[in-house]
Amino acid sequence: MATVALTEATFESTVTGDGIIFVDCWAEWCGPCRSFSPVFEAASEQHPEIVFGKVDTEAERGIAQMLSIQTIPTVMAFRDGIMVMRESGAFNKSQLEEIIEQVKQLDMDEVREQLDH
Repeated sequence: MATVALTEATFESTVTGDGIIFVDCWAEWCGPCRSFSPVFEAASEQHPEIVFGKVDTEAERGIAQMLSIQTIPTVMAFRDGIMVMRESGAFNKSQLEEIIEQVKQLDMDEVREQLDH
């Protein structure tokens, strides 16, 4: 599955759903964002079971403000509606694959238990 553009109308319903969602916050003028984009796009093709969404921080300033985006690219991972990872900076293919595997391996019962404390 290719990446999907997330807007104020679709962001919350996308990231609060079941499963794994990766979000790339980017801008057209950002060099590291442009170099990371093909890596993110390729990962979306390799992992069709995961939603890969992109937030254009220039077009979607409300989302960028809500997420307190100060550095781009910023990549976030949500699993079953819970943000489980947030990192700024562009990743190479192997780094992104490692993060995807870590998110897949999370014990969500343990994550929910930690959030309850």
